[in-house]
Amino acid sequence: MHKTPVALVTGGARGIGESITRLLAENGHTPVINYFQSEERAGRLVHQLQAEGHHAVAIQGDVGKAADRQRLVSETMDQFGRIDLLVNNAGITSPGRSDLLDADEEGWDLVFDTNLKGPFFLAQAVAREMIALTQGELLERATIINISSISAYAVSTNRADYCMAKAALQMMTWLLADRLADDRIWVYEICPGVIASDMTAPVKEKYDALIAGGMSPIRRWGEGQDVAQAVVALVAHHFPFSTGERINVDGGFHIRRL
Repeated sequence: MHKTPVALVTGGARGIGESITRLLAENGHTPVINYFQSEERAGRLVHQLQAEGHHAVAIQGDVGKAADRQRLVSETMDQFGRIDLLVNNAGITSPGRSDLLDADEEGWDLVFDTNLKGPFFLAQAVAREMIALTQGELLERATIINISSISAYAVSTNRADYCMAKAALQMMTWLLADRLADDRIWVYEICPGVIASDMTAPVKEKYDALIAGGMSPIRRWGEGQDVAQAVVALVAHHFPFSTGERINVDGGFHIRRL
């Protein structure tokens, strides 16, 4: 069994996921970096972390596919014998950002497979391994963190599938938190706001104007590091009497104001 805590981070080679991966490694975790198409970036990240003295591996897989999810879990367990943390971070935006009256089923299926079905069934598979580890007293505790979005409650009519999939992550978090508490597995949801990343780059001018206009009390773009710091705080178990909680990392966007 690997000596240091193992963190499985989906979509962990780019954007928010890369920031989470790096900070977890700096805080004593061995990251398993799941990627779908970013093989070069994943390999470069592993090399950089290893050069800094950290242990890290990358595993390719599409979280929307059952076989890939199972391989991701089995390869992690085969290599390390433990999974202390799952960060369900992988996600895609709505293809084409079509108006909801023009949205098609192909885009719907792709978004829901990646953003909801994949995280749910990956959490299910990982939770089974975590339960065996905590019941066998091999782990004191374990954590699952679902990376959601302010789109879970803020409407974008040109991204209906994305908004609905993210909204469902709150209920998924509650369900997992309730089911897994007796097995010493804590479950949380993190809701990032407008974060500078590949996903938001195409709409940078729009959000520059909204942020300058006071869209959120803290008038700046969020950074991947902001989300990563929330992940590390939760994993450090600073909130031992909280589970199923939503942590907003959004500059205060969620505050209703008059």
